Amino acid sequence: MKEAIFSEEIIVSSGAIDGNGHVNNVAFVGWMQDVATRHFESAGCGEAMRAAGATWVVRSHHVEYLGPAFEGDRLRVLTWIVDFGRARSMRRYRFLRASDGKLLVRGETDWVFVSAKTGRPCSIPEEIKRAFALVPSDGEP
Repeated sequence: MKEAIFSEEIIVSSGAIDGNGHVNNVAFVGWMQDVATRHFESAGCGEAMRAAGATWVVRSHHVEYLGPAFEGDRLRVLTWIVDFGRARSMRRYRFLRASDGKLLVRGETDWVFVSAKTGRPCSIPEEIKRAFALVPSDGEP
């Protein structure tokens, strides 16, 4: 059975802390990309992507910061796919403080499936689309 929402935990390292003493916004964007990649690979889609001669690139990120995270905090990261188009897919994220479940950051990424040779958008293979259970935009956690 396909799991609609992928979850993992991270512990904030000192390298993620900025001059204000909390997690730098760029760290969250990096974690969004990393967790999306791990979710994709955990669904067994890496080989289908390589066979298609394609890769994913970011069209846009939207991130909303609701509260700070600090060194040593354990964060629960959730991600899921909202939809698939011909060559695009919207993915959402939530970062929760594990100790109390407080929502610290929410975000989304508009991903585009592109030819690894030309960089031009190409159709997402049905095999990849079938590997994920979608979470509609009104069904967010």
